Amino acid sequence: MSPVYKLYEKRLLSQVRKGPVPNHLAVIMDGNRRYAESLGLHPNEGHVVGKSILENLSDWCRNLNIRYLTVYAFSLENFGREEEELEALMDLFEESFRSAGEDPRVHENKVRVRALGHRELLPDRVVEAIEYAESRTKDYKEYNYSLAVAYGGRQEIVRSMKKIGEKIESGEIDSNQINADLISDNLYTSGLPDPDLILRTSGEERVSNFLLWQLAYSELYFADVFWPELRKIDFLRAIRSFQHRKRRLGH
Repeated sequence: MSPVYKLYEKRLLSQVRKGPVPNHLAVIMDGNRRYAESLGLHPNEGHVVGKSILENLSDWCRNLNIRYLTVYAFSLENFGREEEELEALMDLFEESFRSAGEDPRVHENKVRVRALGHRELLPDRVVEAIEYAESRTKDYKEYNYSLAVAYGGRQEIVRSMKKIGEKIESGEIDSNQINADLISDNLYTSGLPDPDLILRTSGEERVSNFLLWQLAYSELYFADVFWPELRKIDFLRAIRSFQHRKRRLGH
C-alpha cells in the first residue's frame, strides 16, 4: 500500500467518523467472474478472492459500528451455472459458515450470523454449516451479519404471501389484518431493520432481485470496481456519499 493511499484512506476515515453511518448496509457482491476473466484466471479463483474481501468488509463495518450487514452472495438464478463452479461455490459457503461459527472475532464482538434464502435447495453439508453458525451465534445482539444464499426477492415475497395465506386458512388471522408489517414479519429478514444503504460493485446499476420489499427507502450506491477489487477507500466513499444525501423517507 502506497503512502499516498494510506494518507487518503486515513483522511477519508476521519471524515466519515464525523457523520452518521448506516445502521444497516446491504451489499450486492458482483464481479467475481469478470475479475478472474480480466486476469486470465478460472472463475473459481475470483470467488476465492471475493471471500477474503467479504471478511475485510465485516471488519470495516464493525470499525464504523455498522450493526447490520446483509450480503447478496448467491441468487436463485445462479443455480444455472456450470456444475464445477456451483460445487466450488458450495465449498466456499460451507467453509464460510463453518468458519464464522468458530471465528474468535465473531464471538468477541457478539456477531449474530444467519443465512437468508431457500436453504432447502442447498446441499446438506451447506445447510449443516449454516445451522452450526446460527446456533453458535443465536444469542448475540451486538452485530448482525446475514448472507443471502439461494435468495430471490420476488420469491421471498411470494413465500411471505403463502405463509399469510396458511394463517388465514387455519383461522389464526383474517384478511383484514394483512398490512405491511405482517408481510415484513413473514419475510426472511423478519426482525431486521430495512437497509439504509445498498452498495453494488462492478458498475452495474440494478438491484437484481435483492431485498425488493425492504429497499423501498434505501439509498443506492454503485461502485465501478469488481467485488474482489473493493478497497477500503471504495467502502468509505460509499459511506461518505450516504452521509451527503438528504433522506426524505417518502416525504
